[in-house]
Amino acid sequence: MTALHPEFLRRPVAHRALHGPGRPENSRAAVRAAVEAGYAIEIDLQRAADGVAMVFHDYDLARLTGERGAIGARTADELSSIPLAGGDGEGIPRFSEVLEIVGGRVPLLVEIKDQDGAMGAGVGALEEAAARDLAGYPGPVAVMSFNPHSVAAMAEHAPGVPRGLTTAAFDADYWAHLPAATRDRLRDIPDFERTGAAFVSHQASDLDRARVADLKALGAPILCWTIRSEEAERAARRLADNVTFEGYAAAIPA
Repeated sequence: MTALHPEFLRRPVAHRALHGPGRPENSRAAVRAAVEAGYAIEIDLQRAADGVAMVFHDYDLARLTGERGAIGARTADELSSIPLAGGDGEGIPRFSEVLEIVGGRVPLLVEIKDQDGAMGAGVGALEEAAARDLAGYPGPVAVMSFNPHSVAAMAEHAPGVPRGLTTAAFDADYWAHLPAATRDRLRDIPDFERTGAAFVSHQASDLDRARVADLKALGAPILCWTIRSEEAERAARRLADNVTFEGYAAAIPA
């Protein structure tokens, strides 16, 4: 287990970078704004058809671009030419581009989106691509995923990069695509030790879960998602070591 860099616990984490008007989520502009503001940054990775790690949250292009269809059906060059909605015409960035923009100046928290479809073992290609891009990266970085198999794959491909589990209440409404047995299993965070995880990033509304308290008592850093107001941040910090935020300017401690 590689420990999380302490700056991940000091600087609030900008959710999908510091997005806002003119700065779409996970865009180069949002990443640059977060770096300039001094925040840690959270981004998402999806896999292009030709195996390149791309910085994008959704599995479908529709919400965030003027296109439709699966992101995984387009090559990196094709995705790079698709403008992000609400931006200045820049396309979907490659992970390697974002790493170059950040350049180790602030902590970078990378969520690897589940490529199995049901949190199963059908993963590995995106993790390998991410590890290739991360080789030699000079700054504080960590990876995480809702899928424990993805976290285990990162242990294989990039053992020196701190890794964690993105965790949740796994309620039936939001996670309806997962079988009940899978939701029940993941809810208890049983893979923390097995995957060599150094931290969890847990759903803010579920922070009072006993398993989260147990992990905190064992010394595991507890991050949380997604905080959207100063009031919510104050409440979350009673249990969490740091917050992932959007929609307001979280204060950076001196």
